[in-house]
Amino acid sequence: MNRVQLRFTVILIIIGLMVSIQYNTIQTPESRDTRDVWEIRQELSKEMQLHSELLKEIRSANDTLIKYENIQSESPEQALRETVMELREYAGLTDFNGPGLTLVVKPSIESMALGNGISIISPELLTRLINEINRFGSQAIGVDGKRLTLLSPIRDINGETTVNGLPIKTPPFEIRIGTSTMEEARQVYNALHASNIGDDFFIDNLSLEIKDPVSKMTIPAYDQPIDNKYLSEAEKE
Repeated sequence: MNRVQLRFTVILIIIGLMVSIQYNTIQTPESRDTRDVWEIRQELSKEMQLHSELLKEIRSANDTLIKYENIQSESPEQALRETVMELREYAGLTDFNGPGLTLVVKPSIESMALGNGISIISPELLTRLINEINRFGSQAIGVDGKRLTLLSPIRDINGETTVNGLPIKTPPFEIRIGTSTMEEARQVYNALHASNIGDDFFIDNLSLEIKDPVSKMTIPAYDQPIDNKYLSEAEKE
C-alpha cells in the first residue's frame, strides 16, 4: 500500500467515525424535561418556600446572636436564662399561646350514610398532613392534645395510630396549629384549602374540616420524658 492509498484509507475511517457518531446522536437524543408548566411552577413554588424558610431561620439566628451578645455584656446570667427559655419554647416544652387555627378530623359523610365503620387515621396519612402543615409554616402543633416536637414519633402500635407513644382516639379529634402571627395563620388556612390533602382523607373515609384562624389559642407543652442520648452536663470547674 503506497502513501496515497494509506492517506485515503485514514480519511475514510475518520469520515466513517464522524457519520457513526452523528447517527448515534440522532437516534439517542438527550432526555428532555417532559413536565408541563404547572408542574414546573409547583416545583419552583416549593423551592421558593424553602428558600424563604431558610432566610427566616437565618434572620432569627442572627437576631438571637445579637440579642445574646448585647445582654451578655450586661448580665450573662440573664442572657443564659433567656436563651434556655427560647430553646424550651422551640423544643415544645412550654405551652403555646398565640394565633392559630384548628383542624377537625371526622368520619366522612358518605361513609356514615353507607353505614361503614369509623376509620382511624393511619400513621401515613397523619404524617403527610403534618408535613403539609410544616411546609406551610407553624410554630406549634398539637394532635389530639399531644404536642408534637422534632422527635415525636408517629407509629402504628398494635393497630392503633400513636403520637409520642400515646394512641390517637377514633375520629372526631382536633389538630391545633399555632403560628407566629394572624397573617401566617391565614396563609396556612388558605394553603390547606388549596392543597389536595382533603382528597387523601376522603379516600380513607375521613374528612378534614379547616376552621377559621383565631387570634388566641393554647397548645399544651410536651409532657413526656426526654431521653438525652447525646447530651451530658459539663463538669463544674
